[in-house]
Amino acid sequence: MKNIADQYNKNLLTADPAKAIRYFNTLFPSQCIFSTSLGAEDQVLTRIIAKEVPGIRIFTLDTGRLFQETYELISITEQKYNVKIGIAFPEHFQVEKMVNSKGVNLFYDSVENRKECCHVRKIEPLERMLKGMKVWITGLRREQSVGRAGLEMVNWDETQGILKLNPLINWTGDEVWKYIRGNKIPYNSLHDKGFPSIGCLPCTRAVMPGEDFRAGRWWWESESGKECGLHNNEK
Repeated sequence: MKNIADQYNKNLLTADPAKAIRYFNTLFPSQCIFSTSLGAEDQVLTRIIAKEVPGIRIFTLDTGRLFQETYELISITEQKYNVKIGIAFPEHFQVEKMVNSKGVNLFYDSVENRKECCHVRKIEPLERMLKGMKVWITGLRREQSVGRAGLEMVNWDETQGILKLNPLINWTGDEVWKYIRGNKIPYNSLHDKGFPSIGCLPCTRAVMPGEDFRAGRWWWESESGKECGLHNNEK
């Protein structure tokens, strides 16, 4: 499937985000889906989809441990763009089993525990939402981390068996924020408090000037490979 992704990348070499999304929506009508974390990049894509490629399903993963600011932004975004952001929850019995066995804050105890928590609260709900879809739209950018530097606009996700479209892959952080301010896009107020990347409340902190974009995620772990498992299977 890598050859197919490579061909799509050639076809979209000069495509802007709206054109790239529209291209796949034409190829696979009703089989493109956008997962938003309500981060800055995803707010840009929500605006583009709502204004230029309406009809694409949008969803977010509610782990049960998100910041209140994130929940507030869901409502604000839905109202501003007249869209519905679907909510994917983890299976309650899996959360109960995990928490009763290892504690409510198990993720601080080991990398293995943290990955288990991410799997239960994120990966499994994601798999349910992607089932039957052909294209998974994300807000990934190369500039975000070393682990994402080699990504293309279109990648094949081996684990999910789906094409992953990253329309903003070549954008810089400055371009993202210029677009947000120029189009008056609502964004998470935590961004103004030193949070460039926002996930679950217990696993996210503000970063200091000069720190890496992802430094505030799982900060108690080593600096390499800090992903939850959603975005590390591309080819």
